[in-house]
Amino acid sequence: MKHQLPKLGYEYNALEPFIDELTMTIHHSKHHQAYVDNLNIALDKHPELYNLDLKDLLVDLENVPSDIQTAVKNNGGGHYNHSLFWSLLKINGGQLPNDDLLKDIMNTFGSFEEFKNQFATAAKTRFGSGWAWLIVNHHKRLEILSTPNQDPVFAYGTPILGLDVWEHAYYLKYQNRRPDYINAFFNIINWNAVDLLYKEAKK
Repeated sequence: MKHQLPKLGYEYNALEPFIDELTMTIHHSKHHQAYVDNLNIALDKHPELYNLDLKDLLVDLENVPSDIQTAVKNNGGGHYNHSLFWSLLKINGGQLPNDDLLKDIMNTFGSFEEFKNQFATAAKTRFGSGWAWLIVNHHKRLEILSTPNQDPVFAYGTPILGLDVWEHAYYLKYQNRRPDYINAFFNIINWNAVDLLYKEAKK
């Protein structure tokens, strides 16, 4: 079965004023759609790969045929990363992470504010396009890192929170003020959704 653009669980204007309706519309219906379309074009050359879960393809890219490996990495990564991103967004009204996750964040980073500082730094200092991540690494510990472009993050661990810092994610509203976009992001993290990923990754 071919990959499809996931529906959002909210309207394009649901994240205003932090992310504007036009940005969300273009980001989801144009940019993400392009990743889905280009992934399907690549997989059409090896249709047996449609039987595999997208995560499995990205975890083991060496097993993807060499003629489509880069296309699957870039477009499959873009599809996966964006699908995860959309699922973690909701105006949170100042909500903090749930108890176990909050304790882990404080034990790992020293405080919730220090976590925010380190995550923001990872996002601000990613040169060019890419993502900032909070992951549960292979040692079952929280870790902050960033990745370029649409590269999958699975080599480092399981992503539980991601922030898109490609310019198309923020330029219409924030122009070159990436730090303002990053600061706004903390108002739209759906910590309940993050917590579910955290619990699954910690098993």
